[in-house]
Amino acid sequence: MGTRPAELGALLDSVARQDEPAARVVVVGNGTGSLPPLPDGVTGVELPENRGVTGGRNVAIDTLRSFGDVDVLVDLDDDGLLVDTDVFRRLADLYETEPELGVVSFRIADERGETQRRHVPRLGAKDPMRAGEVTTFLGGGHGLSMPMLERIGGWPEDFFFTHEETDLAWRALDAGWRIRYQPELLLQHPKTSPARHDVYYRMTARNRVWLAKRNLPAPLVPFYLAVWVLLTVARTRSPRGLKSWFAGFGEGLRAPAGPRRPMRWSTVARMTRLGRPPII
Repeated sequence: MGTRPAELGALLDSVARQDEPAARVVVVGNGTGSLPPLPDGVTGVELPENRGVTGGRNVAIDTLRSFGDVDVLVDLDDDGLLVDTDVFRRLADLYETEPELGVVSFRIADERGETQRRHVPRLGAKDPMRAGEVTTFLGGGHGLSMPMLERIGGWPEDFFFTHEETDLAWRALDAGWRIRYQPELLLQHPKTSPARHDVYYRMTARNRVWLAKRNLPAPLVPFYLAVWVLLTVARTRSPRGLKSWFAGFGEGLRAPAGPRRPMRWSTVARMTRLGRPPII
């Protein structure tokens, strides 16, 4: 969004230091007006309006697709930093040895090396260094198979932000792709709270409903939503935030969620075996 030029410069420097260079680098200005000067070889795309996380990433996908020589796409938050120089090489090796791999989730840690609990993509997980197959991934840093995106489509643009990774993950799993959490692939990122903005509560609730309406078998939709109502009431300490959450929940029930493609029951069973059934 153009508010972190110094951080963006540092990220691009860390990308340039990778021992296996990126074939293409794209920076999307999401309603920024104009992008700052970019290094040679970096493609800038300036959008006239902020299309959200989902819209900006879809533009990046389309831009990379137009070059025709990209097989793995890496998304990085503009305030992130690749500390190690072998991230792309390790990632490329994973995709080369596992052709059914759709998504690789990086580990996110702050400047002290601490990974927040919410950044470990498993229920009840305390060990951020445990690698393996999972059912979702982290938006700040990840790899996506371009053949997978060709098959399942891109990000759910109307989501704008929150739960877009879960929507894409569920579609990927239902199409037979695998998602791997690989903690050796580190993105350093400042420690933040997702609830620091009021709009977070509304968007989280609205998109939670849309996620269910779009992807879950009909019998699971009310159960999934009831679980999240109970969890939200139990966890939320801000009355103002809770009010915004329920406003978003109502919006999600009323507004169309986009195409409905309920996952197969075999996908539900697979997710359950992986430790996170699609009810929580």
